[in-house]
Amino acid sequence: MTLIAGTTATLLVKREVPPYGWFLAEDEAEDTPELLLPYGEAAGNRPSVGDSADVFIFHDDKGRLTATTRKPLLELGQMGRLAMADFHPRFGCFLELGIGRQLLLPIKELPDSRERWPQPGDELHVIMKHDKEGRMLARLAKIEDYERVVFRAPSSWHHEQRDCWVTDIYKDGVFVLAHGGVLGYGVLGYMPNASMNRPLRLGEKTVARVTQVRDDGRVTLSMRPAKEVGRLEDSDRLLAFLQGRPGGAMPYSDATPADVIQKRFGLSKSAFKRALGKLMKERQIVQDGNWTRLAASDGDSQVAGAGSEAGAGRAGGSESAENESAKSE
Repeated sequence: MTLIAGTTATLLVKREVPPYGWFLAEDEAEDTPELLLPYGEAAGNRPSVGDSADVFIFHDDKGRLTATTRKPLLELGQMGRLAMADFHPRFGCFLELGIGRQLLLPIKELPDSRERWPQPGDELHVIMKHDKEGRMLARLAKIEDYERVVFRAPSSWHHEQRDCWVTDIYKDGVFVLAHGGVLGYGVLGYMPNASMNRPLRLGEKTVARVTQVRDDGRVTLSMRPAKEVGRLEDSDRLLAFLQGRPGGAMPYSDATPADVIQKRFGLSKSAFKRALGKLMKERQIVQDGNWTRLAASDGDSQVAGAGSEAGAGRAGGSESAENESAKSE
């Protein structure tokens, strides 16, 4: 057997050398490579010469193979969810390994957008591997890694709220692992951008509603409430926005492009239109071209000013909405 970083081995305690610790080997032969178990790495009972010791092998700060009796959260070839402890702008994320040492996830593994990079406390699903020198290193788990451990979501999950962790980020959404609880490791899922109320980071934990249990056992999720509840919340939010605007008017309507609505309000086009429809049905707002304003009330002089602003906005069309959005961001 060869001593390999990232693995657990049962070794013979050959000798003790104060003030360093115990030297371990695979057998008693004189030419067998030895491994130091420092005093500070002996958790629990101290070994004696001649004993066998179960140890985890890693490289110390000087690049030497070293042993510890502490139990790691992850071993070579295994997948696990590790919390980010620290970040280095040149190297990447340092993940807590549970032995007083950290595992590096290289910066090349992170998304292109720095805004989507994990923060300390976020939990990342990784596989432990080796670098070219045989040292422990992490890589992000891939779909094929998850497929070995996940299970198919039961139909009863539809409409349920689930804890989930972001595992990968794409232009139009994020992949997540939905927590499986007592059923198992978890279920693979996808959350489109339009179903988020804010951008999510890699490794971020959130709670989302299962909107679809797919035939392949995966799920589609949303951070937004069900349509009826969402319509009420969204309409209240838009009404408050209008009430805080000069003249009670905004250069957005059901004709505004979906990407502008998503950027300005964090809503899908359909959710935005449902909220506007509710307010118009209640006669709280009116639309005038590409503008939406609070409905006029008797003696309300401000609304007349809003109408003038809306008239000016019609000439700008959707371009006015884009400019307004840029100023507000």
